[in-house]
Amino acid sequence: MRNEFLVFAFLSLGILLLGAYFFWPPLIWGLVLLAPVLGLGFYDMVQTRHTVMRNFPVFGRGRYVLEELRPKLYQYFIESDTNGRPINRIYRSVVYQRAKKVRDTTPFGTQLDLYREGYEWLNHSIAAKDAHDLVKDPRVTVGNAACRQPYSASLLNVSAMSFGSLSKNAIMALNGGAEMGGFAHNTGEGGISPYHEKHNGDLIYQFGTGYFGCRTPDGQFSPEAFAERAASPQVKMIEVKLSQGAKPGHGGILPAAKNTPEIAKIRGVKVGTSVLSPPGHKAFSTPQGLVAFIGQLRELSKGKPVGFKLCMGSRSEFMAICKAMIEADIYPDFIAVDGGEGGTGAAPPEFSNSVGMPFREGLATAYDILHGFGIKQHIKLFASGKILTGFHMFRAFALGADACYSARAMMLALGCIQALECNKNNCPTGVATQRPELVQGLVVSDKKVRVANFQQETIKNFVELLGAAGLEHPDQITRHHIYRRISMHEVRRYSDLYPEMPEGCLRDEHMIPADWQMDWKMARADRF
Repeated sequence: MRNEFLVFAFLSLGILLLGAYFFWPPLIWGLVLLAPVLGLGFYDMVQTRHTVMRNFPVFGRGRYVLEELRPKLYQYFIESDTNGRPINRIYRSVVYQRAKKVRDTTPFGTQLDLYREGYEWLNHSIAAKDAHDLVKDPRVTVGNAACRQPYSASLLNVSAMSFGSLSKNAIMALNGGAEMGGFAHNTGEGGISPYHEKHNGDLIYQFGTGYFGCRTPDGQFSPEAFAERAASPQVKMIEVKLSQGAKPGHGGILPAAKNTPEIAKIRGVKVGTSVLSPPGHKAFSTPQGLVAFIGQLRELSKGKPVGFKLCMGSRSEFMAICKAMIEADIYPDFIAVDGGEGGTGAAPPEFSNSVGMPFREGLATAYDILHGFGIKQHIKLFASGKILTGFHMFRAFALGADACYSARAMMLALGCIQALECNKNNCPTGVATQRPELVQGLVVSDKKVRVANFQQETIKNFVELLGAAGLEHPDQITRHHIYRRISMHEVRRYSDLYPEMPEGCLRDEHMIPADWQMDWKMARADRF
């Protein structure tokens, strides 16, 4: 089309100039429209980076426009209610409706295919309990015998999302919602900002391999800075991030476009640069070191609950941590287990798609190993990985969770439309951007109410499911309660798919199940 463009350019220019000269002089103003088009076309012809634009001047740019619009067009005009990714329209609608406290019932039956492989459900009881007679806001106490300031946590809390990844208005709305609803707000690894503190909601102070908010100038862990941060009465728990589901083994990514002077000051990094957290910690390098570090953090925080977060990888490494716990008689108060399907603002596709154990296997593995070593009673398990509804919570409890985190559902409650612009600083709803003109569109006073509404409505529906199953407390949920279709004609209980390990069997080499023996032998407290 290069030749056709040249013909068009010279012909149109000639007609315009001749027409202005011989017939109507004001026609020369047509150059205001024509000149930019011709200039753009000639530039496209001589540039060397884009073949489509070089071969199809001006028109080739339409490809990039459509490519930019594709996710939006697909979401609104093509995808069905059930096939959207990573979160389909059914679940997005549920979150929006509950956040706004509008009708969340559905007509005419389920849209799901109940006979497809992977469909899951819980069986109700004929002796169902009236949800009105059950505890409306069941909670779990986090803190073992070594903890001097235990925390009564909600069963659903805001998962780790940093200021920097999210906007200041999003952080304020999440924390305001947490304060209204009486649940906890995980800070993410970006440190505690003034926006986390504005509404006085309970905080779970997380830091990762970058030690943001508690680091020395050369990037090492600073006990003094940590102690100062942890002393805040708003900080209820401490979480050490080992890895996250969306990019385990990689470390966090803050694009340069989001690294404003304010964020750089909070994190203690250079402004305007891409901030890449190291893949591993510098404060420890062995399971024994991790356990000793947990003990140090507990003392520095004056006895607040301390735990760590990870996406499950090698089973032997988690066993090694458990062996180190038993050896030192030091146990974290909680462990947060993230699934490989977890969300993030930015991740290489290889890590997001192909690294890390998925949520169900990861949570079941963590519970089974803790139970097998006979130490689960010391440690609460928090589950994270596309927790969107009461059923997702129920399923997590069946696999061994004591409480849940939710990140993307909380973003949807803030108004996120799944535009998939989180890593570009262009989020149209002001949730995952640092551009002031977009951030101001997110009204904190409105969105904090929606966050609180969503959390409370989800807890309410979880309690109703509890009653439907004939149960009175989350502790009564077992793997027997969840069913999964594994083929058109075959169904299995979770207790068959994820058989529980006998309590204490990993303490005795002769009682270890056959398929765990290799991992047990590889696990050493002095190395990962």
